[in-house]
Amino acid sequence: MTYCVAIKLHAGLVFLSDSRTNAGLDQIGSSRKMMVYENPGERFMVLLSAGNLSITQSVRELLESQQLRDEATGELLTIWNVRSMFDAARVLGAAVRHVYERDGAALSRSGVDFNISLLLGGQIQGESMRLFQVYSAGNFIEATNETPYFQIGELKYGKPVLDRVITPCTPLGEATKCALLSMDSTLKSNLSVGLPLDLAVYENNSFTSDKVICIDTSNPYFRMLHDSWDEKLRQVFDSIEDPDWSGANSMASILVQPGQAQALRVCSRPPRGTPV
Repeated sequence: MTYCVAIKLHAGLVFLSDSRTNAGLDQIGSSRKMMVYENPGERFMVLLSAGNLSITQSVRELLESQQLRDEATGELLTIWNVRSMFDAARVLGAAVRHVYERDGAALSRSGVDFNISLLLGGQIQGESMRLFQVYSAGNFIEATNETPYFQIGELKYGKPVLDRVITPCTPLGEATKCALLSMDSTLKSNLSVGLPLDLAVYENNSFTSDKVICIDTSNPYFRMLHDSWDEKLRQVFDSIEDPDWSGANSMASILVQPGQAQALRVCSRPPRGTPV
C-alpha cells in the first residue's frame, strides 16, 4: 500500500509520497513513488504512482520514451516535447494502455488485477499549471478550483485535514504543512504506509524547483510537526466539554429532542406471541 497527495494552488504545486511497497510482520519493502521531470526554464513535471509495483515501474520506465502522434500535425509527442500538460497526460495514458496491452492478459491469467493510479502535475512554458489523476484505463481527470487536490493509495486517514484547510488560495507553506500532516495522520493509523517520504514543492511560473527533498526519521521539521500535532490535538480534545446528560450545566445540552429526525424507539418488552 502507499499514500500520495498532490495539491494545486494559485501559488504553486505540492507533491508528497511515502515509500512503502508492502507490509507484514516479517516483510517490509520500500520503493520511490515520485519521479521528477525537469527542463529548467521550460518545463517541470512530477509523477506520483500507486498500485501494483511491477506495473507502475513499467509505466514509469516507458513514459520517457512513449510516443503519441499529434492528430493535427503528425508530430510524435513525448513528455519532453509536448506543448501542454494535457498532452503530457495523454502520453502517460498511452503508456498505461501500452503496458496493459503487453502484460494485462498474463496478469489476469495469474489472478493479478491491473491496478495502477497515477498523479501527474506541473507546468510547461506557455500555459498555466495543471494537475491530473490518471486511472488504470489510461483515462484521466483534472484538478479544479472545487477539487484542488488529489490522493491515491491509502487516502482516508489523511483526507479530513486536507478538506478543512486546502483551498486554491492557500499559501504554499501552509499547503506543504497540511500535506505533511495528512501524511502523518496516515502513518499513525496504517502500517502499510511508511517513511521515507519524498516531497516536491513548485512555485508558479518558476519552471524549476530547489524544494525536492527526502524526509526520514531524522528530519527535525517532520519530528516537530508530528509531536506538535499530537499535542495540539490532545489540547483541543481536552478543551471540549464532555456531554452533559442533565442539561443543567451546559449551554449545549445533548439531551434534547431532535429537530427534524424522529426519536429512536426503544423496545422494552417483546411483542405478544414472541417466545421468551
